[in-house]
Amino acid sequence: MLDNFLIDKHVLAALEEDIGFGDITTDNIANENDILIAKLNTRTDGVLCGTRVFERVFKLLSDNVSVEFYFKDGDFIKAGDNVAVISGSASAVLKGERTALNYIQRMSGIATETKKYQDAIGSLKAKISDTRKTTPNFRIFEKYSVYVGGACIHRFNLADCAMIKDNHIKLAGSITNAVNKIRKNISHTHKIEVECDTFEQVKEAVECSADIIMLDNMSCEQMKEAVEYINGRAIVEASGNVNINTVNEIAKTGVNIISSSAIVAKAPTLDLALDID
Repeated sequence: MLDNFLIDKHVLAALEEDIGFGDITTDNIANENDILIAKLNTRTDGVLCGTRVFERVFKLLSDNVSVEFYFKDGDFIKAGDNVAVISGSASAVLKGERTALNYIQRMSGIATETKKYQDAIGSLKAKISDTRKTTPNFRIFEKYSVYVGGACIHRFNLADCAMIKDNHIKLAGSITNAVNKIRKNISHTHKIEVECDTFEQVKEAVECSADIIMLDNMSCEQMKEAVEYINGRAIVEASGNVNINTVNEIAKTGVNIISSSAIVAKAPTLDLALDID
């Protein structure tokens, strides 16, 4: 998912934003041949994510920096763990420190929060999923972090899947009209999802042969009734009022997917620090 050209394009923009016309602190202290050795340590438990992005920050600043990780993306790290060692150009290490940490702290925080939700579902079949409520221009990294945390990824963008929401239904006049108009023009490789607020809408979506039916802001009782009616004729997604305390009860209704913006939007950053030896 994270090819180097995607990482580098984003990281270069982030470095340009942070360094600007130069680092007036480091440029006036560090000599060209100064070398630093630093350790990336974690102060809290969590899921590590963003190792390649972290490394690319320093590599784009100088070829004379090496980064050795002792863990890989998806590994659970514990407070006090030495996660990596960074050695090389003092100038590059000091200039890249904050940007590299911003990436890996944010991505690890999302992966950690995602794992909490999936773990809360337990052995039930439902998978947690993200939404399009992401940080502008940071979506690829947030979705990668969701994947590393053990969830399934929802659509990447508006061209990825046809999702008919309440405003689309109002514009088209009905779910049936909306589905028929879209099906005439999209590729056979695309799926059609319909957001349903009521049981009547669920029935209409099934009759239209929607691929995915989203049960939006329904009670667990309503969702269970809908799942039984759909009976495998579509993928069933639950959305709305999803949090760490409700996700297990929602999963018990038999839905396939539980989408939540909280695993990204409300994820705290993981406390990682770069300590100079």
